[in-house]
Amino acid sequence: MRKNCLLLLLLIVAAFAFSPSRKVIRTDVLIIGGGASGTMAGIQSARMKVKTLIVEETEWLGGMLTAAGVSAIDGNHRLPAGLWGEFRNELYKYYGGPKAVETGWVSNTLFEPSVGNKLLQGLAAKEKNYLTIWFQSRWKSIRQLPDGSFMAEIIRNGKEETVQAKRVIDATELGDVMAALGVKYSVGMDSRYESGEPEAPEEANDIVQDLTYVITLKDYGPDADMTIPQPEGYDPSEFTCCCDISDPASYDSPNNNCFQMLQYGRLPNNKYMINWPKCGNDVYMNIIELSREERVKKLEEAKLHTLRFIYYIQKELGYKNLGIAKDEYPTKDGFPMIPYHRESRRMEGLVRFSLPYVSNPYDQEKPLYRTGVIVGDYTIDHHHLKNPSAPPIDFVKIRVPSYNVPMGTLIPKGVEGLIVAEKSISVTNIVNGATRLQPVVMQIGQAAGILAALSVQQDKKPSELEVRDVQKEVLNAKGYLMPFIDVDPSDKDFEAIQRIGATGILKGYGVPYKWANQTWFYPELPVSEYEFVSGLRPYYESLKHYWGASGELLTAEGLTEIFKLTGKDIRLEEIVSFFREKQLSTVKTGTRDALTRRAVALLTDYFLNPFDRHVDIEGNLKSVTE
Repeated sequence: MRKNCLLLLLLIVAAFAFSPSRKVIRTDVLIIGGGASGTMAGIQSARMKVKTLIVEETEWLGGMLTAAGVSAIDGNHRLPAGLWGEFRNELYKYYGGPKAVETGWVSNTLFEPSVGNKLLQGLAAKEKNYLTIWFQSRWKSIRQLPDGSFMAEIIRNGKEETVQAKRVIDATELGDVMAALGVKYSVGMDSRYESGEPEAPEEANDIVQDLTYVITLKDYGPDADMTIPQPEGYDPSEFTCCCDISDPASYDSPNNNCFQMLQYGRLPNNKYMINWPKCGNDVYMNIIELSREERVKKLEEAKLHTLRFIYYIQKELGYKNLGIAKDEYPTKDGFPMIPYHRESRRMEGLVRFSLPYVSNPYDQEKPLYRTGVIVGDYTIDHHHLKNPSAPPIDFVKIRVPSYNVPMGTLIPKGVEGLIVAEKSISVTNIVNGATRLQPVVMQIGQAAGILAALSVQQDKKPSELEVRDVQKEVLNAKGYLMPFIDVDPSDKDFEAIQRIGATGILKGYGVPYKWANQTWFYPELPVSEYEFVSGLRPYYESLKHYWGASGELLTAEGLTEIFKLTGKDIRLEEIVSFFREKQLSTVKTGTRDALTRRAVALLTDYFLNPFDRHVDIEGNLKSVTE
């Protein structure tokens, strides 16, 4: 009897919680998390005229860019893709141009976190007809209904709201929503045998990257003394090598340069981002799978460690004029609202992006590069200095070119209608060291917004969307499919070259280069007949066994003959007319003129239109009838 009564009571409570009498707020797309990816997802989805709601715990937009204080952009300086490029232009306008934000040596683009939030809020406000943002709100629970939609309980202004959405984007810092919905995921380092990466450790473990409670300091003038009280547990020996910026010099060596260390994250208006890995304010803790309350408690330790480093800078290094900037964050202690998480849960997606696909994209069994919707150029960068038990991996020696991220990394297996963003996409632990950087995460968000909006518009599951349809929207938004640094969106032929690059007919040339890796298209160089036919061969059965192409450079006459082999009887006069209309140039070879890669790309895009040939989520060409 008691069991029956208890069951009845539970049923009554559940019925009340989701009863028709309780107001349900409906939206097309629900984005949980207004961080770097969530903000961009919301703006993009709204621009596609789809009703979108962002739920954000803090008062700010931007997450790690702003609310975590990491306001120095790492990478993609020459790949200003989509909303990342738009946000950077807003910074240029605000501060007075590119040079005005080149204030620290870690980045070409540094800014005050509060300014970043202000500009992001301005971009979002322009989409108010379709974009709603609930600040200081958090999700409490979420479940998927039998019709495929989602029902979420949101705590807003101390009250519980019920939201029903057709699509959900998990843009949380640690992948909490996808975990609650039952998506399979990994945490920590992968085994090399499982990931196929020789650089990975032999055995998997749960070790994640160090996190940082960043702080923004401000120069209050030469006579100011902003020294904080000595923090609990302060030990100056923890920080004595912080100024050692030339390994393996010691603290007492001539290479010790504390001024240079501080210039690392110098921001406009005499402020400093303190986000220093070597004997600085990085700290090791894995809080990913802890409860909300447990995380808050653990993060107090991270804050305390940063306070100790501030005190060291002020007392031991003599920078007492540098104090916590009280005009940056809406917090009592002057700290950012959230810490900087370098690593999250990594979901099991429709595809998994591993190091071989970054290092040698054209030589893999799966042509994932054909499905790219995001580009990045930052090298593999992991922070493990604060965890001596982390297996030693020389990440600096893992040399990669710039790369593109496959669409399937955003779509989880097993939960239809959910799209995953931020740092929780389907990549290996090693590759996360490159995809975690701000410009890539912003693009992840923009791509997630496109996926969500398009899936609503077409009434398809995200997994059912055509890759090429999504890529067309990426190009419409001035995003990149291929990481070519020598043809940017201001180039009139940008989209055509991107389309041909995504087919693989003309490939890029990757160059591992310092901390900003490169892939070049070389638009003004010639192309050989053999290279061109090799690129076309997968698309045309008639070329599968054709070996009549030589290593000679491709001319208009040669192009005409190759086009005929594809079944397109295009006359030389048509090619010449198009060539002149587009004001294309040739390469002078002494005997005859060779077509440039730019010209070949445009002519192929126009006359053959191979980009319209659909590919599956792994980049394989679909049959013409599919």
